[in-house]
Amino acid sequence: MHFTWNTLTFINLFLCVAILVFGIIGWQRKKSRVVLYVATAFGLFGLSHLASLLSLSNALNIVLITIRSAAYLLVAYTLFLVAYGKNNFEK
Repeated sequence: MHFTWNTLTFINLFLCVAILVFGIIGWQRKKSRVVLYVATAFGLFGLSHLASLLSLSNALNIVLITIRSAAYLLVAYTLFLVAYGKNNFEK
């Protein structure tokens, strides 16, 4: 395992971590599941970017596909809740 610098992947990782942190803060203040779900999805995306920077993409190919798919499904589920769910997403 060695670190492979890629500017775009690093920026993506940084932004994913920022969204995760702001999402956790937002969830603590508002207790909104929507915010927590989106933050969690971006945390998962961040894991895949970190694996790429650590040159683990090839070794963890199936795991990364699973992680990214779960993140996309979580975002889709969250949007489904917003579109068709109750307006109350608290707790």
